[in-house]
Amino acid sequence: MGRTEVTGTPENRDGFLKAQRLRLGLTQKQVADKAGILLQHYQKFEGGERNLRTASFDVACRVLEALEVDIVKYFHTDERLP
Repeated sequence: MGRTEVTGTPENRDGFLKAQRLRLGLTQKQVADKAGILLQHYQKFEGGERNLRTASFDVACRVLEALEVDIVKYFHTDERLP
């Protein structure tokens, strides 16, 4: 399966995490396990309590890889989500 491209401003991207997780048919626990982080940490990213863009690059990359998201496009797009 190819990487998903993402567009959107930083404030919209946390909603993208949930949409992408659901598109893949994964639970929050499955994403957290694949990323090697605690479930509670992933829940904070998805819920908007923590911003994935300001997390350590290592953690952000692992979460995005678990969600099959193109890392470069996630961090370098200025377009709005539809």
